[in-house]
Amino acid sequence: MGAFSSPAPRAVQACCQGRWASSKRINRLRSRVEKPLDREIFNDFALLRDNYAVPKHTIVLAHGLFGFSQLDLSHDLGLRPGLLPPIHYWHGIVDALASRNVRVVTTSVPPSASIQHRANHLARQIATLCPREPVSVIAHSMGGLDARCMLSSLRPARDQVDVRALVTIATPHRGSHFANYVHTVPLLPLPRLYGILRRVGLGTEAFQQLTTGYMQNTFNPLTPGVEGVRYFSYGATTPKPSLLSPFWLTHRIIRRREGPNDGLVSVESSRWGSYKGTLVNVSHLDLINWTNVFARTARHIAGVPEGFSAIAFYLAIADMLAKEGL
Repeated sequence: MGAFSSPAPRAVQACCQGRWASSKRINRLRSRVEKPLDREIFNDFALLRDNYAVPKHTIVLAHGLFGFSQLDLSHDLGLRPGLLPPIHYWHGIVDALASRNVRVVTTSVPPSASIQHRANHLARQIATLCPREPVSVIAHSMGGLDARCMLSSLRPARDQVDVRALVTIATPHRGSHFANYVHTVPLLPLPRLYGILRRVGLGTEAFQQLTTGYMQNTFNPLTPGVEGVRYFSYGATTPKPSLLSPFWLTHRIIRRREGPNDGLVSVESSRWGSYKGTLVNVSHLDLINWTNVFARTARHIAGVPEGFSAIAFYLAIADMLAKEGL
């Protein structure tokens, strides 16, 4: 017995340690995936209110990856002017804000260039559109990173770019595991795809910068908040998409590693500054009013009430800024 008595406790100890370590890893993963969503917003922005406060500063809208202000398809396709209606990134949102006496301007930066390059363009446009004028920036997706970079790294003179508040909506402040995934798929011909993008005049730097490693280890340490600027943020989450959804794969990959997400950006990654809440049952495209028209019509015919209106959401953000004295 003496020869075999010491290994037994060691074996039991090792087994227990292994189970403890495994349990610890499981709990750590669970805490990350099932982390409370803070304030969950279900129907707050389903309908328009009668009254919204008007902010005192101009609102600047900053678009995300592959975004734009307006696409003139008739011009781009060489067709008769006005034959095809223009496509607006901020579909109906600019008109809705303007109709409530909110001064609003839109910007347009290179669709897939580096954050730094996009930030330079954003700064120049704000300086041109709103010279020596205090503004609040509302940014969707990657646009929030452009604005943070502009404020923290470029540090434009306040008499040229005077940003008093930045509201980010589903911005990947900590990167995206889908960006990581794209760079690990062996059969995906990234060099060829990048070559095609460069030949049509598009950049490719954004794709490397949206990884979790770059954002958390490089970008964020070099891009802290700026004194005198108020930071607010919103996240969104959508249920598991159908196989026909453009977010079917992205949602699945991000949920496994980061938890609840809107199809492209997780709730966890969206948090920055004062987190105002998580929009529930809202996708990344719903946030800019690109909800599927057919789905919306079907809900209307079936008598199913709308759960989210992007128009009501942006008017509420303007109202929030006004009540914050901005």
